[in-house]
Amino acid sequence: MLILTDQTDLGRVIEHHVSILWPDGTCRVHAPLVSGRLHSAFTAAGYDVVILDERVERGLGLDWFENLRCRPIFPPVVFLAEHDDPELADQLLRRGAAGVLVRERIDHDQLTAVLNGALARRGERLASAANAPAGIAVSVPGYRCVRTLARGSTSTVYLAESERAGDMVVLKVLGDGPESSARGQFSRFLQEYQLISRIRHPNVVRIFDLGVAGDHAYFAMEHFPRGDLRKRIHHPLTPQEALDYLAQIARGLNAVHEVGVLHRDLKPGNVMLRADGSLAIIDFGLAKQLNLKVNITGTGEIFGTPYYMSPEQGHGQELDVRTDLYSLGVIFFEMLTGQKPYLAGNVMNVIYMHGNAPLPLLPQPLQCYQPLLVRLLAKQPHERFASAAELLAQVAGEVVP
Repeated sequence: MLILTDQTDLGRVIEHHVSILWPDGTCRVHAPLVSGRLHSAFTAAGYDVVILDERVERGLGLDWFENLRCRPIFPPVVFLAEHDDPELADQLLRRGAAGVLVRERIDHDQLTAVLNGALARRGERLASAANAPAGIAVSVPGYRCVRTLARGSTSTVYLAESERAGDMVVLKVLGDGPESSARGQFSRFLQEYQLISRIRHPNVVRIFDLGVAGDHAYFAMEHFPRGDLRKRIHHPLTPQEALDYLAQIARGLNAVHEVGVLHRDLKPGNVMLRADGSLAIIDFGLAKQLNLKVNITGTGEIFGTPYYMSPEQGHGQELDVRTDLYSLGVIFFEMLTGQKPYLAGNVMNVIYMHGNAPLPLLPQPLQCYQPLLVRLLAKQPHERFASAAELLAQVAGEVVP
């Protein structure tokens, strides 16, 4: 059961009724005022019945019902009306509701009858949809791929709905499986999963699953409905917001570094926003364990994004945690000013500026953050903060003017 309500007590009452009916059944309460609205592509594929509170999102239950009933193969919806209104109940039933109950006086027997009817209807809908053609060629059991988010040379990223989690997730799918000739690609793919799955921190992306389906290896991670920090920076941040985001990213980096991992590609596009406003670091495709040697490729290719790359990374030198802190300093400057500190006509000139150009200066109203920026963007690693923990200690003492 998926229960859509912002009233915690109401959710618990329904969970209690369901536990009596089906001891092995599970309920998930989704509170939009806390967790945000459901993704537009969400079809509740992992649920049998959805219970919708009329008071959801401060009384928008009827709007929610109209939205949900138009979604393909959506489970039957049981509506919890605020008052006993026969005319409203008749209208909702004619528009597809599986049942209408009064939220303040839920009768167990009545709820049982409504839910059993809804379950029977769910079975009929699934049977009729079993032969429907898939919209995306790749097929991963337990997931419904909605659309392609990104496509690279070795992997494709999809927005998908997880039947197990009952929510939207991001699927990263390798083009070839482990038995193909591209074993090196699979090893790197597996290493990325293993690196992230070792980290349990609110400011690092959560990983849910790893598997192989046919010719495709895949792993599933959390979906971020508010997009990335790059998009957020397009709208000016207050100094307080920038400082808060800096601290959140630093906490995530501290967790990453504590398990012996360098990110090596920290940038606004790899920092995501959750519905509650918290940040999480993603994309560990270039990450390396600190006990492994980090090299430039034989052709002189440099890993990373030049605009956010430390001087030592840009010149192929040995790296430690301070390279990620430099990248964080670039992000901090961009959050405060809306601009990147170094711009040039080509990649090599940007790399040169990171190593040789004067440190960028903040405008006068933001000068109080210049010392913090100097420590983050120092050309020499030994002049920077020695760790994310040291940076966090400094940030804790900052006062927003």
